[in-house]
Amino acid sequence: MSAVAPDAGAGAGAVADDHSIRIEPFQPEWTEAFRRLNLQWLERHFSVEPADLLVLSDPKSHVIDAGGEILFALDATGAVVGTCALLAGPDGTFELAKMSVEEARHGQGIGTRLIEAAIAAFHRRGGRRLFLESSSRLAPALHLYRRNGFVQQTPPHESHYRRADVYMVWRPAEAER
Repeated sequence: MSAVAPDAGAGAGAVADDHSIRIEPFQPEWTEAFRRLNLQWLERHFSVEPADLLVLSDPKSHVIDAGGEILFALDATGAVVGTCALLAGPDGTFELAKMSVEEARHGQGIGTRLIEAAIAAFHRRGGRRLFLESSSRLAPALHLYRRNGFVQQTPPHESHYRRADVYMVWRPAEAER
């Protein structure tokens, strides 16, 4: 589950945009930034749940070593200003999760760039289905997801997050522009 402002941005690899933001894959030295950014939105809007703590306590084991990917948005100084995870599931299924952008950087296209990089990683990994879980309380994030091709569906299973009441699947042809 994730939360970002509505007009954040992402490209694959270390591509910079007009704001000198680049997207990079996981590096162990950014583990604390992954935790900090996610705790920031979780504690502001909800409460931290056991499933959050599991991933945030050791993202390398629970995401990277499990076949997923963590992406980071870095500014011109090399500071981490955003992040998201692509969690690997069975049969080519991936979940876009743990997405967060520094509150002071909302509205700068960072979230969009992170989503675009996650979708590129999904394709590189031969993904067949990309979904996310969110909350109806996070209207700006839901708008961002819709603009980037995610459509709401009835969840196929109960979420492992109490706060999740929205299930979305990536269908780019149905993106709101």
